[in-house]
Amino acid sequence: MNTENHSQTAAFLWSIADLLRGDFKQSQYGRIILPFTLLRRMECVLAPTREAVISESCAQEGRPDLVRERLLLRAAAGQQFFNASKLSLATLSDQQTAADLMSYVQSFSRDAREIFEHFHFEDFVQQLASADLLYQVVQRFAATDLSPERISNFGMGIIFEELIRKFAESSNETAGEHFTPRDIVHLTTSLVITGQDAKLKPNSIVTIYDPTAGTGGFLSEGDEYIQSISEKVTVSLHGQELNPESFAICKADMLIKGQEVGNIKLGNTLSDDQLADSKFDFMLSNPPFGVEWKKVQKQITDEHARKGFDGRFGPGLPRVSDGSLLFLLHLVSKMRDPRDGGSRIGIILNGSPLFTGGAGSGESEIRRYLLQNDLVEAIVALPTDMFYNTGIATYVWLLSNHKPAERKGKVQLIDGTRHFSKMRKSLGSKRQFITDEQIGELVRLYGRFEATPQSKIFPVEAFGYRRITVERPLRLAFQTTPEHIERVLEDKAIQKLDSAARQNLAAALQAMDAGTVQRNREQFARLLKKSLTAHGISLSAVEQRAVLNALGERDPEADICMTKGQPEPDSGLRDYENVPLGESVYAYFECEVKPHVPDAWIDESKRDEQDGEVGIVGFEIPFNRHFYVFQPPRPLEEIDRDLKACTERIKRMIEELSA
Repeated sequence: MNTENHSQTAAFLWSIADLLRGDFKQSQYGRIILPFTLLRRMECVLAPTREAVISESCAQEGRPDLVRERLLLRAAAGQQFFNASKLSLATLSDQQTAADLMSYVQSFSRDAREIFEHFHFEDFVQQLASADLLYQVVQRFAATDLSPERISNFGMGIIFEELIRKFAESSNETAGEHFTPRDIVHLTTSLVITGQDAKLKPNSIVTIYDPTAGTGGFLSEGDEYIQSISEKVTVSLHGQELNPESFAICKADMLIKGQEVGNIKLGNTLSDDQLADSKFDFMLSNPPFGVEWKKVQKQITDEHARKGFDGRFGPGLPRVSDGSLLFLLHLVSKMRDPRDGGSRIGIILNGSPLFTGGAGSGESEIRRYLLQNDLVEAIVALPTDMFYNTGIATYVWLLSNHKPAERKGKVQLIDGTRHFSKMRKSLGSKRQFITDEQIGELVRLYGRFEATPQSKIFPVEAFGYRRITVERPLRLAFQTTPEHIERVLEDKAIQKLDSAARQNLAAALQAMDAGTVQRNREQFARLLKKSLTAHGISLSAVEQRAVLNALGERDPEADICMTKGQPEPDSGLRDYENVPLGESVYAYFECEVKPHVPDAWIDESKRDEQDGEVGIVGFEIPFNRHFYVFQPPRPLEEIDRDLKACTERIKRMIEELSA
């Protein structure tokens, strides 16, 4: 069944919502359509074993629940769930539909039953019954063929995602928070799992994990991809999801696939990691772009402070407005030991994690940790307009702690921004998609690991720098004009003096030569002290400093202000230079700074916390700069010709209007 047919099935299922108009809000449609679709899919999956399970159910009547459930599962012939009821959607009574339906749902095995609790299914069933709509809705779903013979698990995933997108549009929610477009899922999965033959030997067991599982798209795709390229490999899927409805769909998908549904957890991954002690072979994730983590700030900062590198967030914390890098650190903490084969990560991020935050910031320290520990293998730039809820630039980061020898100490940047095709019809902000052929091209670009115009290879150090603080001396000129004296009297420290003291101070300043500009602070300070003493004024060190600051103005011709025999830096002229990592900061300073500002010096007290060297180490990945191609402007004659032609056109149009 092709994607177009999947869309038609999704459209038909959504059209059942027409029955709800007037009795329900648009924002409630999805909460009815989604669980009924799940229910019908599960019913179709169980159809072949239905009679065997009912027969076994009668035979096991009266046994304890756990024993009975285990025996019924055995009778379910390979399924991880069952329904022991003699009812079906098609045979529910039109007189007591609600009671029959809930009896039917309660007859599912425990894991399947819990799925409907996350949708608050019983509440909506009662509302439908009160509106006299329940039987009609049930009959519509009962007539829909969602059997595995007609629709694969992959196809069902597409149908669920299409329904969620429609639900999100109708309730002004963000569809992209719940699932990732399948072309992006396929690309990321292909990049992460390609070339991993050593992990995919016959009879091996591999684990896949998604900390932002959504409806389970990455997990399903990872499973299908591995099954398609290897034989007799057991794939164990694990994930955690915050949204209860997405979690319910993911759990149902895992149940139908025969996965261990206990490996799919509900909750916030960052504040409550429910798979805390687990390590995984492959990790795939599309965390929400630019989402703040203020709600879980306390738990995360506590873990960072308490556990350090023994926890997940040892390298640092990003600004609270964007938690993308927290998810990346979370994944890194779940990498297997390289001696056990290591792990590979594919995570989709926006542009911010590449460069946000200067040297010493949380973001820079996280990049530093990832790069200096040689975990970043490649970053692939995707085309814009690829996601349902945003058109921004996005990137696939590939990380590994078990790099092949030729990749050690290197990072590959791949420009995939031209690998796209236009969609016939936009889906939200998604106007473009990547075809299977284009995915193949990008995977080959990555696999070849060659320097080309689209693939650039850099040593890890190329992304590092030292930020040195460049100081220049403070130079002040002093005057005691009426304007300057007024400035002194307005100073907060001086205003704390009593009225008489302020008058005496004004008199002492007026007695000084107002017309003379004094360009040496030490000399002016002596003259000021002399005048203050003559007027019987004694000022504290803070008050003297306030007077000097109010009377002084920057003057490049003035002498350097000295403190304890050393030049005093001018904070207004302070500057910073980023010196490439590995280059001497002093050689760089002599060559790039000193010729332009001969009186400047490096503030050697600003040192990196980790290595103690002068200058704070920073890391950034200026992706676009490395792929920028200069386009010379058109010749002036050509522009002038176009302007004249445009002017003539406008002139003719005006003449036609006035004719």
